Amino acid sequence: MRIKSIFLLLLCCVSISASAAEPVTLDRIRAVVNDDVITQQELTLRLNAAIKQLQKQGTLLPDNNILEKQVLERMITEMLQSQFAKENGLRVDDAQLEKALTRVAQQNKFESVAAFRAKLEKDGIDFNKFREEIRAEIVSVRLREREVDSKLLISESDIEDYLATQANQGNKGEELQLAHILIVVPEQASAESIQTYKRRAEEAQSKLKGGAPFAQVAAGYSDAKDALQGGLLGWRPADRLPSLFSDPLSKMKPGEVSPLLRSPTGFHLIKLLERKTSDTPVFITQTHARHILIKTSELVSENEAKARLQEIKQRIDKGADFAEQARLHSEDGSAPQGGDLNWLSPGETVPEFEKAMDALKANQVSSLVQSGFGWHLIQVLERRNTDVSVEQKKQQARNAIRSYKSDDAYQDWLRQLRDRAFIDYR
Repeated sequence: MRIKSIFLLLLCCVSISASAAEPVTLDRIRAVVNDDVITQQELTLRLNAAIKQLQKQGTLLPDNNILEKQVLERMITEMLQSQFAKENGLRVDDAQLEKALTRVAQQNKFESVAAFRAKLEKDGIDFNKFREEIRAEIVSVRLREREVDSKLLISESDIEDYLATQANQGNKGEELQLAHILIVVPEQASAESIQTYKRRAEEAQSKLKGGAPFAQVAAGYSDAKDALQGGLLGWRPADRLPSLFSDPLSKMKPGEVSPLLRSPTGFHLIKLLERKTSDTPVFITQTHARHILIKTSELVSENEAKARLQEIKQRIDKGADFAEQARLHSEDGSAPQGGDLNWLSPGETVPEFEKAMDALKANQVSSLVQSGFGWHLIQVLERRNTDVSVEQKKQQARNAIRSYKSDDAYQDWLRQLRDRAFIDYR
């Protein structure tokens, strides 16, 4: 089995310095994940970072051994996704990473990445490790788009059932601020194992009933990605929640925690933080657009797909017809229609696509745009303001269904990824 170079180097150091006067501390392996390892030193660094984050948020710290286990599980999940991405040719190059770092710096109100780096290092954060964590986060988002979101199917009957349910519940226009705790149950778990996971969820529930802060319990027990943020889900439209959550939430007051809820993913505890009534806009701006997509895959690298699309763009810039180029070269289902995506409403496409599309004027062609599906060229044909019609309500319903189906499907995908892996705790 291949072992990380840092661990091999430490073994060499032990051999060389065996006769030295000063003792040598050997970095030990905490987990083997397929052909990679997580060392104690790596775990300690991540654990310290998690503790700093929780302290900064003002969250009471869970017991150290519980928090260490949580951090280790997250590192294993991240490593599995990184391995899957490499096996499937998904890469984030340095140029893409620098753009992401610039956005993060700007969001934190720094004028440059250099100034942001200085602040991080002043706070004791290794910038190179932070940089690689951002790269891993981008990979995770793209994996979710490619392996989960792109495969979701939403039928007309799903939409009709959803609209009927929301009308019966009468929660139109309401938004809820939520936090949650998720205890994931593996797909092939035995009845005995399920009871073990249930007891863990009940233990978290017991701590909450005993007065422990929700954020502290989430950090110590939740398997969700937002556990170290206190399980905070933020504001969610009430009509975008699955009935598993919306039914108990409709009877809850702010500050209350739901009973233990069971879904195919695992066990849930939901806390209602606040309610508010939102004003739904009467008009929205829709964009009529078309695009050309070149997908990346195991056989087509990021650079190859980008180069192919660059050639197509050059032909369009010289006068070639966009629709004809889409019919000839696009790998999207819209290719027979010349890449025509019809009228698009906000939130209907992935964020990278929508951001680039929104920046275009009528008849303007974008530069190359990357998403989890591959590389795009986008052309905006026209825009219009339209009122919230029955069609728009259906689209809002479709987005809501996609949102909660995506969360469940993503957890299920992660669970399957883990079930297929070789993991050995040391």
